[in-house]
Amino acid sequence: MASEQDLAEQLLRRAHEDAAGANGMLPIDEVADVLVCFHAQQAVEKALKAVLAARGVEFAHRHDLRVLIGQCENAGVRLPEELVEVDLLTPYAAELRYDDDTVHAVERGTASRWATAAVQWARGLVEESEGGQESSIEPDVPGAGP
Repeated sequence: MASEQDLAEQLLRRAHEDAAGANGMLPIDEVADVLVCFHAQQAVEKALKAVLAARGVEFAHRHDLRVLIGQCENAGVRLPEELVEVDLLTPYAAELRYDDDTVHAVERGTASRWATAAVQWARGLVEESEGGQESSIEPDVPGAGP
């Protein structure tokens, strides 16, 4: 069975991949906004779960970012100010993938920035829980803007 730290690293790797996917699709007009936002939501969800795993907190196996954010707060971990509205991505986990794709709860560029910021934030916390060792996850998300 994988350790909590191993699980945190695995989730962080997956979060990084989803953020890279969202950022890579961002400039492609033919890619629907809901697809960019779906990958951004997945990146944020996995980043939150990575932080919880690194702290030894059993997390909810749900896609609701508000629930995961609440679990982080209960564990004494606060989101950075730039991610305060990130829970707006929750509908992209399921509902908006199958409903009317003309609904735009979050602008795709904002979603992509949130994904990048969440992965960077989580990386710092996961590394901190490792005792300051650098994560094996790439430091920057490919295709991410400043």
